[in-house]
Amino acid sequence: MTTTITAVENRAARAVTDGLEPKNVILAVCLVLGAAQDDMLVGLAWALHAIVFAAVIPVAYIKYGIRSGRWQDRHVGQRVRRLHLIPVIMASVGVAIATMLLLGAPVQMTALVVAMLATLGAILSVTTLWKISVHTSVSAGAIAILAVGISPWWAALSPLVALIGWSRVALRDHTLGQVVAGTALGALVAGSVFLWLT
Repeated sequence: MTTTITAVENRAARAVTDGLEPKNVILAVCLVLGAAQDDMLVGLAWALHAIVFAAVIPVAYIKYGIRSGRWQDRHVGQRVRRLHLIPVIMASVGVAIATMLLLGAPVQMTALVVAMLATLGAILSVTTLWKISVHTSVSAGAIAILAVGISPWWAALSPLVALIGWSRVALRDHTLGQVVAGTALGALVAGSVFLWLT
């Protein structure tokens, strides 16, 4: 019976971890914020731009890393290997920001991507010593940005961050401390940077 419960829990945790992984959260926050712009079509066009550089290119690089044997899974569970991955993602996001500034993207859309870069920088700093949760950092940051940029009601999604944290601990990918720290870092860094820039 215990084995059956554990197997069901592991399947549920894996579904949450994979379904609400950073790539999917980035996709959602970009599209929601883009749709909320005064000119929705322009906002969504810039959302797609952000998605390419903050999600599509990083995922392609991760898949390349898996195929070449650089890392074992799409969540890049090894802390040291994240130290090689995060700067690549930061460079991609930096290109997105440069383009947005050059072409005059809406302030909120640019602030969103700058907040992503700032969060990645903070995650990288911590990761040099400790495996902080990227999953909870990204999800908490996304909710903070939507709460600041659109409506405080978006904070009602906060239980999803707790669910994601549970999945990371249940799968033994992180400790409770690592998911809590990730949550705090993401909300504080992304939320404050976005607020400051808008």
